[in-house]
Amino acid sequence: MKIAYCIPSIHHPSGIERVVLLKANHFADIFGYEVYIITTDGKDQEIYYPVSPKVKLIHLDINFYTIYRVPFIRRVWGYFLKQRIHKKRLKEVLFEIKPDIAISVLFREVKIITSIKDGSRKLGEFHFHKNAYPDPEMTHDLPIIKNLYHILMRRLLVYHVKLLDQFIVLTHQDRKQWSKLMDRITVISNPISFFPDQVSDCRSHKVIAVGRYCNQKGYDLLIKAWKLVSEKHPNWILQVYGGGEKEHFQPMVESLGLTQTCILESAVHNIDEKYRESSIHVLSSRDEGFGMVILEAMACGLPVVSFDCMCGPGEIIKNGEDGFLVEPENINELAEKIIYLIENEEIRIRMGQQARKNVERFKIEHVAQQWKDLFESIR
Repeated sequence: MKIAYCIPSIHHPSGIERVVLLKANHFADIFGYEVYIITTDGKDQEIYYPVSPKVKLIHLDINFYTIYRVPFIRRVWGYFLKQRIHKKRLKEVLFEIKPDIAISVLFREVKIITSIKDGSRKLGEFHFHKNAYPDPEMTHDLPIIKNLYHILMRRLLVYHVKLLDQFIVLTHQDRKQWSKLMDRITVISNPISFFPDQVSDCRSHKVIAVGRYCNQKGYDLLIKAWKLVSEKHPNWILQVYGGGEKEHFQPMVESLGLTQTCILESAVHNIDEKYRESSIHVLSSRDEGFGMVILEAMACGLPVVSFDCMCGPGEIIKNGEDGFLVEPENINELAEKIIYLIENEEIRIRMGQQARKNVERFKIEHVAQQWKDLFESIR
């Protein structure tokens, strides 16, 4: 079987890229599929996550990222022009490799792959939740233009998704948002990126948060909550790891007097080691497509304190058993649950051990089998 993945790039430390490469590697190495990854951006940049030598990489060299540097109207026009080039080059590639299944992980390809009659079955793999679309960076500062743009893009998304052979979402919560497409939606969760032999003993005085430095991840909320935690337990440290512009959040750390207990770090390759050095994981996101970092932390034996945001945390964490779900954006409750785990070491250790057991259902072999069953059912 030939599988072609269409993804913007594979050189960022992001959840989408990690998951796609993890599945592509498994499909090629374990199932023996002929797997292609077709990218539009980052042709000459270093690949961030491991790629099997059996996976074939194809770069279309479109570079959509360049349009984010210009004003809104020029951005929209530039996007339209690049989409035309994208369709032409992608069509040439698909007719050349003739995959059995072509998968888009973003709206860019969804808008064009169904019009390419190369004989492949077309799938859409959505790594956000419906209400989080479209990308806020593509919108305008004026509310009226922003609202009109969001309405238009979401309607276009639904229109093009209806043309797919199958649409895959990550959570049952998100599936309910697509009521008009229930007959062609499949829910397949993301797999764990790793499942290490060694895990945390949950005895260190460290709390960890992982994710890109942006508004969505809610680090402004986390830092304020950590102020409350630090006042009661000044010997505990919060370490945040992620790509992006951490300098946007550093002034808040300094203004709250947390420079000794709240450390903003860059993204690292050995994040599994950082989890194992910690005792609690916190997710402060305003919304999620799924919550890969929750899986990673639990696989390393950590209990998780998370906002019960859309979508993902509520379908991963068993509240009170392997972690805590708190009211979205409730800073006081977030701090209270962190403090509770800090002050109750035996419970913290037991919940971490249970987290490790509960998260086994997301191992790659289980998730990959669901994909294999889907591929074979629609081929």
